[in-house]
Amino acid sequence: MTVNRTIFGRPLRGVAFDVAVSGLVALFAVAGVVTQPGGWKATAVGCLMAAALLFRRTHPTPVAAVVGALALTQVIVGWGPLGYDIAVLIALYSVVKYADRLRDGILAGAAAAVGVVLAALQIRGPAAWWASAIYFGLITGAVWLVGLNVRTRRLYVLTLEERAVTLEREREAESRAAVAEERTRIARELHDVVAHSMAVMIVQADGARFTIDRDPAAAREAVKVVAATGRQALEEMRRLVGVLREPSRPEPVAAPGMADEPGGGLSGAPVHRRPALVELPELLDRFRAAGLRITWTVAGEPAALPPGLELTVYRVVQEALTNALKHAGVGASVELDLGYADDAVLVRAADDGRGRPLVRPAPSGGHGLVGMRERVSVYDGSLTAGPRLAGGWRVEARLPLPSAAEGVAA
Repeated sequence: MTVNRTIFGRPLRGVAFDVAVSGLVALFAVAGVVTQPGGWKATAVGCLMAAALLFRRTHPTPVAAVVGALALTQVIVGWGPLGYDIAVLIALYSVVKYADRLRDGILAGAAAAVGVVLAALQIRGPAAWWASAIYFGLITGAVWLVGLNVRTRRLYVLTLEERAVTLEREREAESRAAVAEERTRIARELHDVVAHSMAVMIVQADGARFTIDRDPAAAREAVKVVAATGRQALEEMRRLVGVLREPSRPEPVAAPGMADEPGGGLSGAPVHRRPALVELPELLDRFRAAGLRITWTVAGEPAALPPGLELTVYRVVQEALTNALKHAGVGASVELDLGYADDAVLVRAADDGRGRPLVRPAPSGGHGLVGMRERVSVYDGSLTAGPRLAGGWRVEARLPLPSAAEGVAA
């Protein structure tokens, strides 16, 4: 594990580097105390420049101003360019790279250009002053351009990081909205299921009331149905309340190959209508007409399912086929398996991913992977989805069956 150590709120590595740079400038100042013009006074100026450079990252503009003022003092007293004047270039680079406003870097560059001319005028020798000015100017200009390039790259990286954080927040917000919308839809459908059960109970209770004297056996059967339907309705209501009470949580963003857009889908049924498994052949025919080649197999003995669980199985199949049509394309082959075990219903849909792109986007029946996970989790089931080694996409759902004690309404 990497430990980020800091000192005075700054990374330890950066502080160590700044100390080394300042120490190098101070070394130049101390080394020339005997030979350089100004003697110890020039050395003191160089040490002050070195001390100012310790704050070049956090306060680049004030540091550049202090170093520039010290360099101007050096020029005014006539000491000429000295070895520790490399601090001027370091301060110029720092203000261009770290200043909040590029304007500070431009002003520092203009001041450095004036300093180049003044320093060149103090050079004594056979060469013309303008030759020294060109030489100093090329070095100063190169340092300024390097600082500008590094600044541009640094701001670009910061922009990418901010954009990544923003996109992550947007994805989380979209996922939360998708989960909330899907839960609202699930709650509405489960409400319809419970309302249906209540209607069955009322009808059977009325029938038992009217036949209890004439046909006690039929009345007992009706009461039995009422009890079984009531237990089932109570269980569905518990699930409904669980969906409404549980706080929305962000779901993983749909993986490649999974749809994530709301819409009506190819169910062919209005939103308020609750489809059933007996309508699966019609659903498969609609997807076949849309271009999928579907192979459907049923394993095990089909069992009577509670309406809510039956609706979940239907929606999982609908979403899996919608995603196959959208992402595998027209002409893709899909193997759809529906298995009935003693304790669970198994749904498996696998496509080969070898279809043709759609001419227009195909609508989804809900929110893709997010919706399927929400629906399956209501019944304490499990969902796995991912790419196949042979190509294409695979979706598998396992939905536990209610215990025998709960009963299933006839």
